[in-house]
This record gives sequence, C-alpha cells and structure tokens, in this order.
Amino acid sequence: MTPKIVDIEDRKIIGVCLTTTFSANDTSVLWRNFMARHKEVSNRIGSHFYSLQKYPLDINVEKFTPKTEFERWAAVEVSSFDSVPHEMQKSVIEAGTHAVFIHKGPGAQFAETFNYIHTIWLPNSIYEIDDRSHFELLGDTYYGPNNPESEEEIWLPIKKKA
Repeated sequence: MTPKIVDIEDRKIIGVCLTTTFSANDTSVLWRNFMARHKEVSNRIGSHFYSLQKYPLDINVEKFTPKTEFERWAAVEVSSFDSVPHEMQKSVIEAGTHAVFIHKGPGAQFAETFNYIHTIWLPNSIYEIDDRSHFELLGDTYYGPNNPESEEEIWLPIKKKA
C-alpha cells in the first residue's frame, strides 16, 4: 500500500464535532446527526464528506490510549464561512503535506489499514506525523461503513523527518 504524497492549501469545513475517545464509540451518532442536516450548509464544494480528527498537541503513539480525548468532526468543505447553520461549527484544515492512503472495505477493517500506516509505512518512510488535523475523505466510492466495496481516502498530515 503506497500512498500519494499531496500538498494542499487551507480548506474550510462546516459540520458538527464532539470531544470523544476511541472507547466511546460514538461516531455513528455524530454522523447520523450531521447527515440529517448536511443540506443546510450553503457554499458547499463538491459532494464528498470529511471525517476529521484533531488530536491533542504533542501526543504520540505511546501516550495515546483508547481513553485519550480528541475532537471528531463530520463535515463538508465550503467556499466561505458566510453562513454557518445553527448548532454547527466551522474549522480550517491546515495547509501542508499529506500521505493519502486508500482504505477499501468495511469500517470494521479500518484498524488493519491504520496499523499498517503507523507501524510499517510511517517508521520506514522519510516522514513523521505533523501536528495538524487527520481526516478521511468520503467520496463517490464510499458506500457506507458496512459495505465491503466502500473506499475512503485516509489523509495523514506529514513532514520530513528532522
């Protein structure tokens, strides 16, 4: 599994977020709430969705546990923040370099892809994690979390090792 290395400019997003942990397993509630209202977002760019995570500053793999708190977002990209629907939030995905991986299969197999990225690819690459948002891009080939044909792009913020 070889990623594409992609540089992006800032991206504006609007959606809903919550502070959660991996052990809380509340992702489906977040997405259900957002999907019921996503059409309220104006100035949308494209038809894709963002599943975004903002992890604590200076967190590393050894310190990260199933109970470590982080922000999880369900969002769409917008051209401006001129109109933010009631009870939704706005944020910016910071410009920078990303390694983009494709995960194919149901969400239950996501951990296998995640583990490969963090335990095999990353340590053997010339890159390290950069302190920016991580996100998955859910596009036209994402058919839902239980569909074995679903594909999602995993965007890992990276920088060259010092």
